[in-house]
Amino acid sequence: MLQKLKNLLKNVNQKILKIMKYGLKFSFTVCIIATIILCTYLLFYHSQFLYLLGLTSFKFGMIIGLEFIVCGLSVDAIKNYGL
Repeated sequence: MLQKLKNLLKNVNQKILKIMKYGLKFSFTVCIIATIILCTYLLFYHSQFLYLLGLTSFKFGMIIGLEFIVCGLSVDAIKNYGL
């Protein structure tokens, strides 16, 4: 199973892989900003709005990152294997 997944990731089209990498960088940036917001909440200013903003932004970043991975692999499978 892991070998199959490893081969699938190794054979991804370069254009799709490039889009996936940019999407993951964007997701990582959103997660870093959310972490900074949550640290600000924890250390300086205790506000429910700030906490919810940081938590929601972190969830958004994680969801976007996973969607880029799943959608990239799906598009590659459709393009290469005609699924």
